[in-house]
Amino acid sequence: MTAQVLVKDEFLLSRILSRQRAAFDRDGAPSLAQRKADLKKLKTVVLARSSEIEAALNADFGNRSAYETRIMELVPIVQTINYLRRNLKAWMRPERRRVAIHFAGARAYVVQQPLGVVGIISPWNYPLSLALIPLATALAAGNRVMLKPSELAPATSTFLKRMLDELYGEDRVAVVTGGADVGATFASLPFDHLAFTGSTAVGKFVMKKAAENLVPVTLELGGKSPVVLGPDADLETAATRIAYGKLANAGQTCIAPDYVLVKDEHAEAFLSAYREAIAKLYPNGIGSDTYTSVISMRHLERLRDLITDAKKKGARIVDVASASGAGAQSRKLAPVAILGVTDDMAVMREEIFGPLLPIVTYRDIETAISFINDRPRPLALYYFGGDGETRRSVLTRTTSGNVTVNDTLMHYVQNALPFGGIGSSGMGAYHGPEGFKSFSHAKGIFVQSRWNFGGLLRPPFNRLTDMAIRYLLW
Repeated sequence: MTAQVLVKDEFLLSRILSRQRAAFDRDGAPSLAQRKADLKKLKTVVLARSSEIEAALNADFGNRSAYETRIMELVPIVQTINYLRRNLKAWMRPERRRVAIHFAGARAYVVQQPLGVVGIISPWNYPLSLALIPLATALAAGNRVMLKPSELAPATSTFLKRMLDELYGEDRVAVVTGGADVGATFASLPFDHLAFTGSTAVGKFVMKKAAENLVPVTLELGGKSPVVLGPDADLETAATRIAYGKLANAGQTCIAPDYVLVKDEHAEAFLSAYREAIAKLYPNGIGSDTYTSVISMRHLERLRDLITDAKKKGARIVDVASASGAGAQSRKLAPVAILGVTDDMAVMREEIFGPLLPIVTYRDIETAISFINDRPRPLALYYFGGDGETRRSVLTRTTSGNVTVNDTLMHYVQNALPFGGIGSSGMGAYHGPEGFKSFSHAKGIFVQSRWNFGGLLRPPFNRLTDMAIRYLLW
């Protein structure tokens, strides 16, 4: 990429940003009716073009079931839009705040004001929903939006640009396509807020670029999300729900279970239950039409390297599904369980993002909690077991983005809950009322009354000033 092209990209992106900011300054914050109309338009067009969406995603992945696209992409988008439209009026209402007694007669309140122009960088693993959910939230908050979808999902990115260009003017929503160089230029723009979903390594780069313009960021990253099987966990139920969470989208999910912590004596029983659960979910193994491919050969080779590295260092690799029926050119990778893992194995140091499941054994729950706490804060944590002291210990003594108990992934689709990481798994949130507030400025407003005690604290000072000070210092 030549310097001339980079300068051209920067000029074009800056021009779009300037146009959006000028439109925002000219028109001001959109009304409740306008915001709800913008959201309804988005929902309508997504439903109307669902077949195109399914085809684009299938093209990007090589094989992606229409059912998986509907469940993992379309349903969350539609449900998020419905939730936003139901709650917008309440969120936009000024919130009264108390004033101290010595300001009696005055008023104080907070209004949620749009920030202006929000930048969104979305990933490839759920290229539709992880673009449109933050977009919908930013529009609900009254902002203009520039969206940079992932170049690793080109068919979906092209579709997004075409659809959103037709739906909104460029001064309201603009989609910018291109490779990593365009992404770097995009992250350097002086947005009013920048939201990024992706890896921790790229998140650090994005945050560094945003810091040059003091742009606040929401970072939805990843990490190694653990599953803790309590001593009383129902292994068959747990195995089924872990298998679903691990293998949906072939494990290419930021909150997929990354590894399982299970008591020593239960490890083999869980492994057996996990294999059986996968057989029920995918009766034809990876030849099942509903089993998704890995996004690219580069990512496929990375996953194979993780298996090779673990095996070379002494891990036991267990095939838990049939690898037949995928076709010679397929990028499908058969799921495996990995036992006997150690910290020097790459599979225990890197976010897996694929259908590999390390199984780690523990003696007691203290050991499991220490294992989690000795590692970076995960984006999600899962616990299986009854409502007892063990569960409470895990939930109160570990720190993670969110938690689902006795299932996997499900906290993500609870629209009223915030979704976000902590530490290396991210910062900020864009679901629920917290998402609306992330893309808004909480402006505090104080309205002084005609008659007030402020004059007692201004020169010339007298005995009444002394009395007022004594009262305030009491």
